Amino acid sequence: MSDIYSIPVTTKNGEQTTLEAYRGKTLLIVNTASACGFTPQFEGLETLYQTYQDQGLEILGFPCNQFGGQDPGSQEEIESFCKVNYGVTFPIFKKIEVNGDNEAPLFTWLKSKAKGVLGSRKIKWNFTKFLVDPSGTIVKRYAPMTKPGKISADIKKLLGAD
Repeated sequence: MSDIYSIPVTTKNGEQTTLEAYRGKTLLIVNTASACGFTPQFEGLETLYQTYQDQGLEILGFPCNQFGGQDPGSQEEIESFCKVNYGVTFPIFKKIEVNGDNEAPLFTWLKSKAKGVLGSRKIKWNFTKFLVDPSGTIVKRYAPMTKPGKISADIKKLLGAD
């Protein structure tokens, strides 16, 4: 893949597309789960989305069931859970794998551009976050325990917000 915008992704409805629609936006890409100790981060992610969406932030959620089977539901169940419990309005894409033979191309690309602790490429757990600037360059990879509010300053910098 030459850039992030050409990487294939699958929408919640099962349609194949790319991230081209997000070109020029600041992106926060997150592998999510509905039954994880970090699941309450949905609330903080939605707060970021509501605060900065009008300034060019897009949050893209990618459900993943690879860590402790913490997102076993159907696409409809996952979306309903996120909306009912956390008021999520940002896009939730089709459930994916982020590691291994069947990992989604997006996460292969993200991991190659932003390594984790000690240079690891592997995603360690749900709610690993990648911040991408409007030109499609990864700015930072955040650990699962990093709460969304802690990312706010980095987002504001990219958006040119005060």
